[in-house]
Amino acid sequence: MKNLFLVAVIGLLSATTIYAQSDDTTIQFGVKGGVNLAKITGDDVGDLDSRTSFHLGLFMEVPLSERFSFQPEVMYSSQGFSINDRADYKLDYIQVPLIAKVYLVKGLYAEAGPQFGFKTKEEVKYESGSIGGDFEFDPEDSVVKNFDTNLALGAGYKFDNGLSLSARYNLGLTNMIKDDAPIISGRDVKNSVWQFGVGFSF
Repeated sequence: MKNLFLVAVIGLLSATTIYAQSDDTTIQFGVKGGVNLAKITGDDVGDLDSRTSFHLGLFMEVPLSERFSFQPEVMYSSQGFSINDRADYKLDYIQVPLIAKVYLVKGLYAEAGPQFGFKTKEEVKYESGSIGGDFEFDPEDSVVKNFDTNLALGAGYKFDNGLSLSARYNLGLTNMIKDDAPIISGRDVKNSVWQFGVGFSF
């Protein structure tokens, strides 16, 4: 599946570069960050609550024509889910979205593309009565895979001063559970994250 995504991105770049114009080639760099509403979904997942967290990262927007841009990003994204407001299952990732942007009218854009995630931390924060604590998983003992793939879909508005507002949904495409996980291997469990952010281009 990773190879399929790479082929799709290369094909998109090849097709849109044909229409690139000399006055639309200014590359912009930027920073972005905002709020995550994260949970896990799937046929084998019960009723869980969203976990409110954050994302923060860098991006580069490469114009390919007057309306099309390619935007690779690198972000730290804190995800996971909550259980009855008593515990947070925290899954942190370094996310690498490869985004195609289409400007529908001046400033307003839609975006889509693959996103590849590398797990950096897995932790449970719990509270039971007056007692609480943290438990961090050893990567070797975890049942959650270290690599994740998503489809990012979103929209936003970019102002003339470089400020942008965006909303994005990251749909999990691959099962998060390791194939050799005891008891729960083969279960359908995927990440699901809404992101609402602010960015600024330089």
